[in-house]
Amino acid sequence: MKIKIINKSRHELPEYKTAFSAGMDLRANLDEPVVLKPSERKIIPTGLYLEIPPGYEGQVRPRSGLAFKHGISCPNSPGTIDADYRGELGVIVINLSKEDFTINDGERIAQLIIAKHETVVWEEVEKLSDTVRGEGGYGSSGVK
Repeated sequence: MKIKIINKSRHELPEYKTAFSAGMDLRANLDEPVVLKPSERKIIPTGLYLEIPPGYEGQVRPRSGLAFKHGISCPNSPGTIDADYRGELGVIVINLSKEDFTINDGERIAQLIIAKHETVVWEEVEKLSDTVRGEGGYGSSGVK
């Protein structure tokens, strides 16, 4: 699939690092380092602008290495980039650790996945079909 992209950053385009990777790394595009204090959230610019085709979305997700090693995550994961959005791609990051964390220019801060989605047309009804589970929720499928 081809997606139009404008790259105003100083970095290479997002790319798959291995043959079977689902996500492409997104890099911080910063004029100076950004320090995230514990529990602090910031939007980190990437310098990227996308034209995602209708019927698809961009999903921004945390990088597992940053999450495990440093407690850096994306609080709205996965963040959605809609097909009609044309602004700069920013990544919301949060520091879940107890120590300051510095994000430097070019650092890989999140990953981007392009995913197909459906558009729903609601059909209002008076009754839904019956299932074995029925109205059981929140852990009910594992209870006997």
